[in-house]
Amino acid sequence: MPTNYFILLLLFSIILHFISPVVKILYPPYTYLGWGFILFGAVLNLWTDMLFKKQETTVKPHLEPSLLITSGPFSISRHPMYLGMASVLLGVTIIHGTVSGFLSPVIYVGIMEVLFIPLEEKNLNRVFGTQYTEYTQKVRRWI
Repeated sequence: MPTNYFILLLLFSIILHFISPVVKILYPPYTYLGWGFILFGAVLNLWTDMLFKKQETTVKPHLEPSLLITSGPFSISRHPMYLGMASVLLGVTIIHGTVSGFLSPVIYVGIMEVLFIPLEEKNLNRVFGTQYTEYTQKVRRWI
């Protein structure tokens, strides 16, 4: 599940920062910007999760969705939960301010692009067809 990769990469980022900080490139007050990314990512994930529950459709990428949600955060990103988790990882990286931390958000986006998004978009296209195709023409994958 994407959340498992998020948690592993979050831990990886924190541990890597302390055992091998490599080169520090950001310093206060710039590192405080990381809290904004973390807040944005947390709000985006909570909002998206609330929409899934309200609409009674699955949040799990390998299950068949019962409804195509295109409102709220889905009007700016086709994958707002992945965007939110990537934002949190980026925020932690900015707070740490080291080059090594930037591995986590990059790896996370790569994993989502290879393992989860293709499967999820294939399912959505199969279930919703033209409606989903039209949606993909209006809304970008990430932002």
